[in-house]
Amino acid sequence: MKNIFFYQTGLGEIGIAENGNAVTNLYFQREHIPRDAVVSETEILKEAGRQLQDYLAGKLKDFKLPLAPAGTEFMLRVWESLRAIPYGETRSYQEIAQSVGNKKASRAVGLANNRNPIPIIIPCHRVIGANGKLTGYRGGLEIKAHLLELEKQGVSGGRGC
Repeated sequence: MKNIFFYQTGLGEIGIAENGNAVTNLYFQREHIPRDAVVSETEILKEAGRQLQDYLAGKLKDFKLPLAPAGTEFMLRVWESLRAIPYGETRSYQEIAQSVGNKKASRAVGLANNRNPIPIIIPCHRVIGANGKLTGYRGGLEIKAHLLELEKQGVSGGRGC
């Protein structure tokens, strides 16, 4: 059974789900929510919501939450590599492919990025095209651009959003 709770943010309503031990999903507005999810704000979700709000306010750079994303072994390696991208920095799909040991797996990295069940917390928004252009994002390119700008301001000492 999954618990889910919804938080109002500057990005709109965001749902965070957990399995009793760890965060499993983050949902943007208008995304399909599993039918078996129970709306209940548990301690894990309360902490995840607090950290998300602090991140969006420019007060938090690293999430410290137990995470349990569901995916293949390759996806889990990619998502772990994403978590290693420092706040305010970006990487290309090819750089992530190299970091997981297969420099030719850029497309597979893109697929894993697209299937990331916990965006923002697992920072798939920090992955951009090799040409420096923004590429797809589950929450929309506007949100991706906003998150990258928020982090850029946080690194340069500016205010958050």
